[in-house]
Amino acid sequence: MDTARDDLLAIDPIGLGCRVGGFHIDPWGPASTAVITHAHADHARAGSRTYICAKPGAELLRARLPAGASITAVDFGERFRLGDVTVSLHPAGHILGSAQVRVESSEEVWVASGDYKRDIDPTGAAFEVVPCDTFITEATFALPIYRWRPAAETAREVLDWWVENAAGGKVSVLFTYALGKAQRVLAELGRLPGFEEFSSQPVYTHGSVEPLVRLYREAGVSLPPTAPVGETERGKAFSGALVIAPPSAAGSTWMRRFGNPAIVDTGFASGWMLVRGIRRRRGYDRGFVLSDHADWDDLLATIRQTGCKRLLCTHGYSQTLANHCRQTMGIEADVLETRFAAEEDD
Repeated sequence: MDTARDDLLAIDPIGLGCRVGGFHIDPWGPASTAVITHAHADHARAGSRTYICAKPGAELLRARLPAGASITAVDFGERFRLGDVTVSLHPAGHILGSAQVRVESSEEVWVASGDYKRDIDPTGAAFEVVPCDTFITEATFALPIYRWRPAAETAREVLDWWVENAAGGKVSVLFTYALGKAQRVLAELGRLPGFEEFSSQPVYTHGSVEPLVRLYREAGVSLPPTAPVGETERGKAFSGALVIAPPSAAGSTWMRRFGNPAIVDTGFASGWMLVRGIRRRRGYDRGFVLSDHADWDDLLATIRQTGCKRLLCTHGYSQTLANHCRQTMGIEADVLETRFAAEEDD
């Protein structure tokens, strides 16, 4: 990235900042004003004086930040002034309340996407294309091998896996990211024909998952019944149950409550599961391809649809995406180095 030019948004020691607006987007250092795209830990860090986020994600952000954090929530599409620029937040489709940040000066419009996906998700608002002059896009899965199938197909695979394990008296432990992915899996399962007939017992959840499930429900998202594993009566047999837990629980002492490892079947739901070698290295019995990030085709389609003349790619396969867009679309494209993770929140 050419640091000599006077960009509307640029990296400084605190993060991605707007000098003329006096704010930062998802700063990794303490900022006076932090505009937050979503509540995942690599985008919403403690220490800033005040936070601005989209209303649907406000309670998630409040749960992730220290008590007493100053949070202002705005409606999607609502325009507000910060310094010399006009800012608005627009749905990103990543998780509940995730937002793209539109920044408009008297001369140009920039959009910072945050993390986003184009697939329809029953747990949050659908992605909105926002026209701009410069587009800052994530590139988590920016390789041609990453192309997603419909989420309903993956949910059916999860349900079939659970049914098969239950018939054999096994516990099905599905590892997913606690915020966003766990709730999406639940919602997708709940929409499948036959799910209610099979699920005579609740889906059990890890202690880091259940509080976030409750916040989704309070936001009006319909999810199947769940029960926290830790609050379930001692000695209860989990034979035939589906348990949702974060990847950090894999191989931990928490897994002992389900009994003999021979009767526990593990799965992981992530876009990374498209590559079988990754699943084998991580030691899961099954991999289910489900991502809350845009795949290769949707990344390219989004870039075209914004009409941007300049593209900045961040976290993930950013150089690959920048090179491809420069060569095939004829737009100015470069890499923007940030500290955001190329993997989903754990």
